[in-house]
Amino acid sequence: MEPEEETPWWTECDAWNAPAVVGCSSKHVGAQKFWFCFQFRSRLPQQHDSFGRSHVTACGRRAGIHRKTQHQGVEMKALVYDGPREVHVKDVPDARIEQPTDVLVKITSTNICGSDLHMYEGRTDLEPGMVLGHENLGIVAEVGNAVVKVSPGDRVCLPFNIGCGFCRNCEEGLTAFCLTVHPDPKMAGAAYGFAGMGPFWGGQAEFLRVPFGDFNCLRLPEDAQDKETDYVMLSEIFPTGWHCTRLADMQPGDSMVIYGAGPVGLMAAYSAMIQGASKVMIVDRHPDRLKLAEEIGVIPIDDSKGDPVEQVLEQTRGQGADKGCECVGYQAHDPQGHEDAAMTMNRLVDSVRFTGHIGVVGIFLPQDRNGPDELERHGKIAFDMGKFWFKGQKVGTGQADVKHYNRQLRDLIHQGRAKPSWIVSHELPLAEAESGYQHFDARDDGWTKVVMHP
Repeated sequence: MEPEEETPWWTECDAWNAPAVVGCSSKHVGAQKFWFCFQFRSRLPQQHDSFGRSHVTACGRRAGIHRKTQHQGVEMKALVYDGPREVHVKDVPDARIEQPTDVLVKITSTNICGSDLHMYEGRTDLEPGMVLGHENLGIVAEVGNAVVKVSPGDRVCLPFNIGCGFCRNCEEGLTAFCLTVHPDPKMAGAAYGFAGMGPFWGGQAEFLRVPFGDFNCLRLPEDAQDKETDYVMLSEIFPTGWHCTRLADMQPGDSMVIYGAGPVGLMAAYSAMIQGASKVMIVDRHPDRLKLAEEIGVIPIDDSKGDPVEQVLEQTRGQGADKGCECVGYQAHDPQGHEDAAMTMNRLVDSVRFTGHIGVVGIFLPQDRNGPDELERHGKIAFDMGKFWFKGQKVGTGQADVKHYNRQLRDLIHQGRAKPSWIVSHELPLAEAESGYQHFDARDDGWTKVVMHP
């Protein structure tokens, strides 16, 4: 018998379609073995641990990573949300294999995201006790018995949205709106450590349980360790920035204006430059962010020094940009600190030309219990619909379907065509997470992107 071959990182398959994929190793495509995995799954005995969670007693393969077995009731370090502006590194129950399709990942890099700040500031309905962190990368420590593609020791990046791989939306590439994973049948979509997106703990921790691991783990090439701060951006902000340009239907040669030079806005600008925009402008007021934008050839527009719409019109001969991106969301505010959730949307209508397109990836929620007025507390904004209609503009919205983009963006990084880590300002151990959140939330000068290493 020939020895089993290792499956290459670049194999373009997933667990559900493995038998049909050309070029996979024999351990993937053998229909009998694939059948056996799922027959065996149905016979796995279940147990409940001391925390009331079910898990399979047959846990599959483990890597040589130092951790006790799941039967010993051990704990891990993780960042826990305890209330508005109260996050603490604590000992919590160890992440573990709970279903045969699970993968357990030892986290080596996890980012603080701007959307984490909505929860940190108490602007969501997140309940205390949740482990935060949806931008995660690490090493596979253990796999369930039904996992056929991912192996212990693989370096993987995890999309922030969790998909099943086989529902209608996942099959159409709309993995941000998976119909299977969220326990509420009225909801579509799930994510790690995020308000309203299911009970799944995040990865600002030592270990992370990844449901449907074959589908959700993006395996990384041999330079994964050297380019770790690049590849971890594949978990969310790089695909989200790219997604915003696609929602805006940006084409080579188009001019683009982006409102918000936070990490996602900078990634949208970077994505527009890669895709051949003729001119990219970005609106913000933080000098450190605008300086980063200038480094990649983007025109900075400081809205604290004048009307940003007028500045955009000056750059575009009075016509407006061809396309626009909203990368701020419902906590938009003017330079004086007055919050107005409709501000960036209405400015984009004014900044984009007649028949132009607008992409919106800044978060807008159905409810904002701490919003500044009654309208915004119910998730509504005073949008300039009349002008939007009169100008014949189009708008696309929603979370990024990370898996629709992450393979291609991974390969841009691998080939040296993209380096999203240029925005990283700080790398911290997990023990300093509380301080990292405080600085990032305060928009302290120079704190543009924080990567933590548990």
